[in-house]
Amino acid sequence: MCSDPSFAQVYNELRTIAAFQLANERRDHTLSPTALVNEAYLRMQTSNTWIMEEDGAKSRFLAAAGEAMRRILVDYARKRRAVKRGGGKFPIQLPEDLADKQQQTDLVLSIDEALCRMRHEWPDLVTLVELRFFLGLKMTEVAQTLGIPLRTAERNWQFAKAWLRTEISK
Repeated sequence: MCSDPSFAQVYNELRTIAAFQLANERRDHTLSPTALVNEAYLRMQTSNTWIMEEDGAKSRFLAAAGEAMRRILVDYARKRRAVKRGGGKFPIQLPEDLADKQQQTDLVLSIDEALCRMRHEWPDLVTLVELRFFLGLKMTEVAQTLGIPLRTAERNWQFAKAWLRTEISK
């Protein structure tokens, strides 16, 4: 897709992450992993967050990619729930697998709204949630990406999950 060597370095990793994310979406999702990565790249390129020339830039790049993918999936979820598509109303009788996918769409939207509120008090926790929930990174990878000890990342993840549960259940 692009000739940028810094992007090429992480393209396969981003595609794997995108495939992981889309596996949790509904089956009739119109995005493929490649399309999600490409769309994230385009969004990042317009905001100049795709440049990785200095040390530690890959971590910032992955964090930016996680945020871009989250925003893309949230945009798609919002469009799906738009009034012209039923305004969030769905048939009463749904097979379990489709109901789970709808719950996933609702969860993505709820988490996005909560993350917007969280960003005011704990912006670092927002990045942690994006890396863990939206990119599906393991805790060791999250800690390494954020440059913090594993135990700190685990404590922050526990706090973020508890805070999000409280915010989403309001």
